[in-house]
Amino acid sequence: MSYKTLKTIICFMLLSSLFFGCKKNDIKTVKIAHGLDTNHPVHKAMLKMGENLEGLSDGKLKIAVYPNQQLGSERECLELLQLGALDMTKVSVGVIENFAPKMKVLGLPYLFRDKEHTFKVLDGPIGEKLLNEGEKYLLKGLCYYDAGSRSFYTKNRAIRTPEDLEGLKIRVMESATAIDMVKRFGGSPTPISAGELYTALQQGVVDGAENNPPVFYLSRQYEVCKYFSLDEHTVIPDVLVAGTHFWEKLSDQEKEWLKEAAQNSVIYQRKLWAVSEEEALKKVKKAGVEIIRLEKSNFSEKVQDMYKKYEQNDSEIYSLIQEIKAIK
Repeated sequence: MSYKTLKTIICFMLLSSLFFGCKKNDIKTVKIAHGLDTNHPVHKAMLKMGENLEGLSDGKLKIAVYPNQQLGSERECLELLQLGALDMTKVSVGVIENFAPKMKVLGLPYLFRDKEHTFKVLDGPIGEKLLNEGEKYLLKGLCYYDAGSRSFYTKNRAIRTPEDLEGLKIRVMESATAIDMVKRFGGSPTPISAGELYTALQQGVVDGAENNPPVFYLSRQYEVCKYFSLDEHTVIPDVLVAGTHFWEKLSDQEKEWLKEAAQNSVIYQRKLWAVSEEEALKKVKKAGVEIIRLEKSNFSEKVQDMYKKYEQNDSEIYSLIQEIKAIK
């Protein structure tokens, strides 16, 4: 555990004893942290969830949201959940796979055919099964938020074919799947936290990164990277996660209120996301970014072996892959 994480835990637990998560006149405040900008659809969905939860509970449950990595990176927030120092957080599947290994299946490149296929998987039995997977690691998944498709953006040269990635240092999440994928494209994967990425790009620590259009725009990374290559290699959802320490302290009625509010926020977030993707691409293009639409088959061919390795090494993941691909 990093010094920053430990410091955050100590400070936050001290504050918790004074205010956060406390009961006052039978009112409970649920603490949620995430690393995104306040204009991001996920943050807006959390605020909406708070309004909904307060209404469903007749004011007995409220939500306090801490954005912009105020309480740490995604990984650090998951650690806070496991320790009971934080109630809920939003993380990418690419990060939570380090805590709940079966989640890594959702981070495989070119797994989903389109948006409709993605939502059928996430909102169905497979998605539910994967949400429950985290409980043995003290993490309870509640729902999935749309995080669109991830693509490459670079500083000094455009990515038009997989060969263009050769020799480039590409920032990735702390995800073994993402690291493996970039290596197969010929790049040099470099895990860096989201909060440090802008400076890393400026200083040349990395040559580029990969993410979705709204994050590219809201993080202002388009000021440094002037090429956005829409290869759409992965469709990695965000997951709303509760710590089991927090969850087990709720009554059955409080759990139902929270689950209903979370599901309602999914509908709201997905509508916001569709609009934000389109707006983000328009705004970065206006700011001078070249938007490059690629032949995806050139990229998907490079990563087919990633599926095959599970056939021999992880029969459960391989079975999930086949189930996902079979959904119509």
